[in-house]
Amino acid sequence: MRIGVLGGSFDPIHIAHLIVAEAAAEQLRLDQVRFIPAAEQPFKPQGHHASAADRVAMLELALQGHPKFFLDLREVERGGPSYTVDSLASLRHDFPEDELFLMVGADAALDLPGWRDASRIGELAQVVAMSRAGVAGPVSPHVARSITVPSVGISSTSARQAVREGRSLRGLVPEAVAGYIRTHELYCNDD
Repeated sequence: MRIGVLGGSFDPIHIAHLIVAEAAAEQLRLDQVRFIPAAEQPFKPQGHHASAADRVAMLELALQGHPKFFLDLREVERGGPSYTVDSLASLRHDFPEDELFLMVGADAALDLPGWRDASRIGELAQVVAMSRAGVAGPVSPHVARSITVPSVGISSTSARQAVREGRSLRGLVPEAVAGYIRTHELYCNDD
């Protein structure tokens, strides 16, 4: 089996996450993509805007109807800072015979040398840098290959800003996620 690994804060998950994951799944011929929400991001000392429980609930809603997409709670359940190498080691234990593909944005791929146990990451999974059309993929000994994914001008920051400004979330997050954000009054007083 070919398994894609997509980690992040997902604070909140948005349409671009889904579009990029779908494009990567097609290009890499993945059997599944595992979305792994971070318990704590080591590179975001200010923390998350929504609780882990809220981020997990939004992911569950967003991934419905995508048969290749799976929610993987190993980082949330482990708690503490989320390090990619730990999650990949855990995945390798659970899926010893399968191919793992760590999917990271091109910018994050450039930062890989600064990640905990960066050299081991490439031993546990093939690192795939996802670049926008017209942007060359990063050249790094840590990156096995680069793929081109659609450029979608949506971010979690823009979704949170829309909430704060009372604007619609249509086209930014899946409708079920927008409903969850409204019902739970998330991101109203952020940033």
